[in-house]
Amino acid sequence: MQHHFPEADPPGLVDLTYFAPPEALRAYFGPAYLFTADRPVFEDVTRADAAQFRFMLSGEGDYLFSDGSKRTTPDLCLLGPTRAATRFRVTGPLQVIGVSALPRAWLCFGLDDASNLSNDVAALDDAIGPEIRGLFAKMRITDDPAVAIDALWSFLAARLRPIAPALEEFIAHCDAWLMGETSPRVEVLAETTGLSTRQTARLANRIYGAPPKYLARKFRALRCAADIGLDGQDWMEKVDGTFYDQSHFIREVKHFIGLTPHQLKTDPTAVARLTLQRRAMIGKVAEIARVS
Repeated sequence: MQHHFPEADPPGLVDLTYFAPPEALRAYFGPAYLFTADRPVFEDVTRADAAQFRFMLSGEGDYLFSDGSKRTTPDLCLLGPTRAATRFRVTGPLQVIGVSALPRAWLCFGLDDASNLSNDVAALDDAIGPEIRGLFAKMRITDDPAVAIDALWSFLAARLRPIAPALEEFIAHCDAWLMGETSPRVEVLAETTGLSTRQTARLANRIYGAPPKYLARKFRALRCAADIGLDGQDWMEKVDGTFYDQSHFIREVKHFIGLTPHQLKTDPTAVARLTLQRRAMIGKVAEIARVS
């Protein structure tokens, strides 16, 4: 991408465009995306999310994580799995190409224990190799997002490594567990995998960036938020049987999404509204990628 915005775009444009991965990569990556913020300064909040590979084509900025830590975004950024909503502030105009890295991709690229990078960033070229700078250079000399995204998919596909069968099996069980119940129960994951609570916690931390109990909270809140923000469900209906009470529900959604249920339904921020588009990608991405 060139560091400019098409003349046809309105001034001050904030936009997020998704690109579904090739079928062969759906188990490894969520959708790629082009995020544009044609403003001198832009601030917003992003929900708790899966790990991300991000290419800062123009602009620069900082993440403010839920633990109070602040990190400047490298131009080639590996954003670890986030445990809560994360605020960001960028100096623009901003254009970013990114892609969600699902647990299999984390392992395929030989990345460290995901919990060590939870709520943190690293230089992507340091993490997966300097050859990714060649891909970055290609992205920056084309003004066609589709060309840049195709180059990204080709790069990623060529570098996938086999995963140990035991880890493949754990990921399959954990993904199904997270997507199978509105409020996933930790004991169900242990029963399904045949592993001890300690073993499931160790593997979940390494691969997903958080222990099972925390993942269950995160995905419960993410799915409820999508139901409210995209499907227009009455948020009061989400309390019964899923959360202790109304206050608990509001706290959990605010913690993981950065907005209250009422804000999600009536006055979502630009990023919250645009991110919910991922939920509509039925059949184009792995089910967990529509939520995570």
